[in-house]
Amino acid sequence: MAAAIIVVAGVAAACSGAATAAPAASPSAATAASAAASAAAASAPAAAGGPVVMTATVGTVGTLVVASSNGMTVYTFDKDVADSGTSACTGGCLAKWPALTVPAGSTPTGASGVTGKLGTITRADDSTLQVTYNGKPLYFFTGDKAAGDSNGIYTGWSAVKP
Repeated sequence: MAAAIIVVAGVAAACSGAATAAPAASPSAATAASAAASAAAASAPAAAGGPVVMTATVGTVGTLVVASSNGMTVYTFDKDVADSGTSACTGGCLAKWPALTVPAGSTPTGASGVTGKLGTITRADDSTLQVTYNGKPLYFFTGDKAAGDSNGIYTGWSAVKP
């Protein structure tokens, strides 16, 4: 039942154009359904009107760039080439590392403290606008369950410093 509610909530967020949501945490162990809902919610477009990213202190890692809509840490992928206009994270990679997106026609902005250059690329797989920071696409990590998590710092992946 909880998985069905999470899926419905994820679909509602994706369809409403609501702010990009964090990967959802379920009270029980993660299931395939909740993981799918997390990916759907995380890849929903960011809300129009305010900054898309801001800075926040994240645990012991320090000050990082996070999504303004939910406070979740954003990451870059080492295989992405800055200013190439493409993302190297597709398919299964994208299911684990959902893109930070904005609605078509939007120009992403950052809150004070965000010093890098924000832009977008059009994803080849679904034509959504993925936010970039200094030319590199930004992603969430489905293993982060709450604002302040930085579980996606792995070989090949970096949390974004302002």
